[in-house]
Amino acid sequence: MPGHHSARGRRTTERKGDVRERAILDTCEALLTHKGYDAMTVGDIAQGAGITRGALYFYFGSKQEVVTALVARTVEHLWERSRVTAQTDEPRQAIAAAMQRTVELWNEHGPVLRTAIDLSLTVPEIGELWMHTADLFIAAITAVLEHAGIQAGAAPDQASAMARALCWMIERTFYHASQESREKLQEASATCEHIWLTSAGLIT
Repeated sequence: MPGHHSARGRRTTERKGDVRERAILDTCEALLTHKGYDAMTVGDIAQGAGITRGALYFYFGSKQEVVTALVARTVEHLWERSRVTAQTDEPRQAIAAAMQRTVELWNEHGPVLRTAIDLSLTVPEIGELWMHTADLFIAAITAVLEHAGIQAGAAPDQASAMARALCWMIERTFYHASQESREKLQEASATCEHIWLTSAGLIT
């Protein structure tokens, strides 16, 4: 019986830990929106999460570690969108769905995604997460282009090279548009979608 109670206690502790970690990450995201990465402090995060600085350090060693975990949580949604896009056989439908899902994610988590881009060159862990995300999107875009009849390959007029350019165009376009308004982001998405469709030979 003591063993049974001990196991139940551990499960409860784990659940409490999950709740606290989620509160830390949610607070960090809110602070990125209202204060930005540079102005945000560990004390701000702890206070917003309703814990002490010491308790926060039980979960994360620094502000940078909190943001890295938040980026990891957020890009998982991007990975799911890229997977769904790659599995859709009809190119027009795949392109429209991919752009709409990406707009939704930028609307929901724009400050996190912009912070990931800003820190990707100076924080190796975030850089790895962001490059992995880009690689997944490039693979998904490549698959859509090939389904549309673009020749496979890495030459400038072939699918993988075109996909790489489209991926980084979308990233940079969304980065800037998301800082202005939801309307600008939707307009930017429509432009990127048009360019992608044109590149795939689906409109002229």
